[in-house]
Amino acid sequence: MLRDITIGQHFPGNSVVHRCDPRFKLLATIGYIVVLYSCGNAVGVALSVVLLGVLYALAKIPFRLILKSLKPIVPIIIFTSVINLFFITGEGEPLVSLWIFKIYPEGVSFAILMAVRVMALIAGTSLLTYTTSPVVLTDAIENLLRPLSKLHLPVHEFAIIMTIALRFIPTLIDETEKIMNAQKARGAQLDTGKLNERMRALVPILIPLFLSAFRRADELAMAMECRCYRGGEGRTRLKVLRFTRTDAWCALFCVVTFGIILATRWIFPTL
Repeated sequence: MLRDITIGQHFPGNSVVHRCDPRFKLLATIGYIVVLYSCGNAVGVALSVVLLGVLYALAKIPFRLILKSLKPIVPIIIFTSVINLFFITGEGEPLVSLWIFKIYPEGVSFAILMAVRVMALIAGTSLLTYTTSPVVLTDAIENLLRPLSKLHLPVHEFAIIMTIALRFIPTLIDETEKIMNAQKARGAQLDTGKLNERMRALVPILIPLFLSAFRRADELAMAMECRCYRGGEGRTRLKVLRFTRTDAWCALFCVVTFGIILATRWIFPTL
């Protein structure tokens, strides 16, 4: 299960999506999330999924990687769908009546809609990290938050903390898997027993994991100090962010597509 978590991983490429300005990709991702949850019908959600499929095809990201990134959130999707399935009521007769729980057609459709939205949300945000390196993503976040520096907020420090946290997610996942395998080799029962026994079995995993995380943080801080890192003041960049003509065309495409998806809210109000 831990190997299926792909958050924070970057897959280099030379596609149009990879070459886009990271600031635009960050804003487009936020816009996609807003549009995804603003369209209140199946047509809008279907168009959102189609748009996501087109972007993944342009980025040449394998379809199996999408399924791999969705696998860890299956319990969340099931829980969300069940909640909406039993607690959304309708005007007609229920399809199924189980004790105090009743399942209406509106509940079924809304549960499916919510499950697809959650999967599209994860896949959409994963596309940002798949096609953007952590260093460039740091520059984009810092650039977008630059107006807040006038309020004497440490914008660069915020950006570097967010990016380092995102960058070390795959590292900590690999470390957790190694610790779990080592504990299993010593006879630890991590997958069997009652709930309280499994909770106690996590202690020998969490303690080494925290120690490893603190050790890595100390090594990273030492490496940054050895390289004379002093924050964002006076810092030069290997790649200067520029908004090109390709970014303008991509922005126009996103604006038109998002507008069409939002328009389905009023064109198809009953779907």
